[in-house]
Amino acid sequence: MKEQDEGALASTNITPVQQIIASSAGALLTSLFVTPLDVIKIRLQAQSKPFTKGKCFVYCNGLMDHLCVCLNGNSRAWYKVPGRFTGTTDAFVQIVRNEGVRSLWSGLPPTLVMAIPATAIYFTCYDRLRDILIHRLNSVESACLIAGAAARLGSATLISPLELIRTKMQSRPLSYKELTSCIRSSVVKEGWLSLWKGWGPTVLRDVPFSAMYWFNYELGRKWLCQRYNKAEATLSICFASGALSGSFAAVVTLPFDVVKTRRQIEIGELEASHYLQKKSTSTWKIMRIIISENGFRGLFAGLSPRLIKIAPACAIMISTYEFGKSFFRKLNNEQQLKTL
Repeated sequence: MKEQDEGALASTNITPVQQIIASSAGALLTSLFVTPLDVIKIRLQAQSKPFTKGKCFVYCNGLMDHLCVCLNGNSRAWYKVPGRFTGTTDAFVQIVRNEGVRSLWSGLPPTLVMAIPATAIYFTCYDRLRDILIHRLNSVESACLIAGAAARLGSATLISPLELIRTKMQSRPLSYKELTSCIRSSVVKEGWLSLWKGWGPTVLRDVPFSAMYWFNYELGRKWLCQRYNKAEATLSICFASGALSGSFAAVVTLPFDVVKTRRQIEIGELEASHYLQKKSTSTWKIMRIIISENGFRGLFAGLSPRLIKIAPACAIMISTYEFGKSFFRKLNNEQQLKTL
């Protein structure tokens, strides 16, 4: 019961604004670290299979996936290939030497506009829900599982229309007037639910990922604290727990990630080619197609690159967030002592 009370007090003695600041700082640090990894991956990918006009690829800043359409083979830093890269390290060195350090963060500023607020909403909602559920369920692990799923479901549903709008703007140049007209036409033809296209695959991947992540993070943190006789989780314990729980959740939900990526790319390329009549394909149908083409291994394609991004992203995000909460907690306690 003592552990449950301590868990419940973890976020109730800091304000929602402080939680938002802590999660935003974690989101920013995560993006700064993970973006270069994905930029290098895309550049190596472009080297082996050059992107043609209208070809789509998915870019990730460690927080969210972003669909990008190749409009011109040499128009952006992502597509430039000055010479041949022999590997990840060589690509890193050559990009910095020939194009400058800023090229490693290509495309980061616009993606952060949506990624940071979405991450702040998600983490703040998770903490608040978990604290309520701990008192109701008398179980920290169950509270983490349910709160993780609910917080991700809510945030994914909230930003889904924004995701659709961003995909349309990225797939081909659109003025705000054209974008408004496009959205209005879609709503008239297919109803308001058309703004949530792609919501299903996103939820099938992100909700189980979030539930497993928080459940295993809580278990891992508790186990490491007991193993090393720590009354409170240190920064290194939070880092390790985040990396391990994120890796496990990434492996389990990878088939849904493969389906979501495939659907994103198909929609983007159809938009870029001005093909507006797209037949709806269910997640399970896409899975069957992938299995028929590549076998069950096809559902786990890209496991290594996903783990290389997910493990450090989860570790940096959660350890920064926990450090921020700890900082504000101590600050609030000091202020309370002064007033007394």
